[in-house]
Amino acid sequence: MTKADYIRFYDRELAKLSSELQAYPNEETLWAVVPGTINSAGHLGQHLIGNLKTYIGLTLGKVPYQRNREAEFTQQVFSRTALLTEVNALPALIRQSIEQVDDLEAPYPAEVLSISPGQSIAVALTHLLMHLAYHTGQMNYHRRFSFKRSCSKSHEFIFANGH
Repeated sequence: MTKADYIRFYDRELAKLSSELQAYPNEETLWAVVPGTINSAGHLGQHLIGNLKTYIGLTLGKVPYQRNREAEFTQQVFSRTALLTEVNALPALIRQSIEQVDDLEAPYPAEVLSISPGQSIAVALTHLLMHLAYHTGQMNYHRRFSFKRSCSKSHEFIFANGH
């Protein structure tokens, strides 16, 4: 893939992430942990922000960032509004960082993120893009499940046939 391809795909996936966050009916459902899962959508959002700011913004773009990975999963660092602000700022950060890369086949530092021996920047960007899409998909499931539960509780409504 080219730099333009990566930028286009990150833009697309980050737009999906932003849409998922906006689709939550309230702050409470964003931070709820649903049965069978261990993370709320809010925590996954915080994790994706930390992940992309560290592995792309800091490492490739040289944009200062101090990550607290533990807090991403244990604290409500951002309100929903602040989470959206952070997510909506990521496309520009990623674009700026990727555009600074001279050679996508150059080595990506394994001491920062170890994916595979001899990993290139392209491999790291692909891995991180898949990670973003994976967690955005988890958030989609979480949101739909949370919405069904909140409707069921609030309106004593039982969803039939998955609708």
